[in-house]
Amino acid sequence: MTLAYLRPASLPEAVEALSQYGYDAKVIAGGTAVVLMLQQKLIAPQVLVSLVRIPFLDRIGVDGQALHLGPMLSMDAVTRSPLIQERLPALAQACAVVGNVRIRNQATLGGNLGHADYASDPPAVLLALDASVLVYGPPGKRTIPLADFLLGFYTTALSAEEVIADIVIPSLPLDTQMVYLKYRTRSSEDRPCVGVAAVATMDGKICRDLRLAVGAATEVPQRLARIEALAQNQVLSDELIDEIAGQYAAGLDPLDDLRGSAWYRRQLIRVQVKRALKAVSGGPG
Repeated sequence: MTLAYLRPASLPEAVEALSQYGYDAKVIAGGTAVVLMLQQKLIAPQVLVSLVRIPFLDRIGVDGQALHLGPMLSMDAVTRSPLIQERLPALAQACAVVGNVRIRNQATLGGNLGHADYASDPPAVLLALDASVLVYGPPGKRTIPLADFLLGFYTTALSAEEVIADIVIPSLPLDTQMVYLKYRTRSSEDRPCVGVAAVATMDGKICRDLRLAVGAATEVPQRLARIEALAQNQVLSDELIDEIAGQYAAGLDPLDDLRGSAWYRRQLIRVQVKRALKAVSGGPG
């Protein structure tokens, strides 16, 4: 069977192609995941619908209330953007440790989210940033909070006819601190065993708001709002940091895989959460 390759010039054209072929079609962005899955015969679509010709999908935009990241932005472009380095340094950190330089030059932010691989770096940061995904389909546009977009192993809320059109991150107060910490169990190019993103709005030593996401340890990145709330309007003391780290480790149900057992991941969650909180509070890591 011949594999057709379509390059629509607009989002409506892409959606029309996906609507025509349904589950026989597969969207391809950077291709780092799709091509590998084709080679390994994990998928067998009849049609690939490439987003490479659609304009403005690799833009970085700002309005009064949000930062807009195009889904075709490469990991390298995110890492190198002065605007992202200034406003969202944790996202730049996460994209900078994806795979190796060849992968970062090709892999896209939207493709990363659409693939929904649990062992990935950017989703934990985007979850901690309260990001939303704007998708385009036959009915038009709809916005999905990232917490509702990622559903499980390689599963998202996208229908077969929809594509990611934008990734929206609400503006943050100027006194917001953030960090992403990745732990690998094998080579420096390995995917994460545990990734932790912390975003804290600080008023001197007082934490006014904390968002803490753990990725690569469960099917989808997780935030535990009841534990985040422990830090609200509190000094991030060593005792409070220890308590939050311990409760995160106890509150998640980690996976067992080749990168680490559930027990091992639980210990890492405690350690990495503690380090991340130290970093955003201004204390020693």
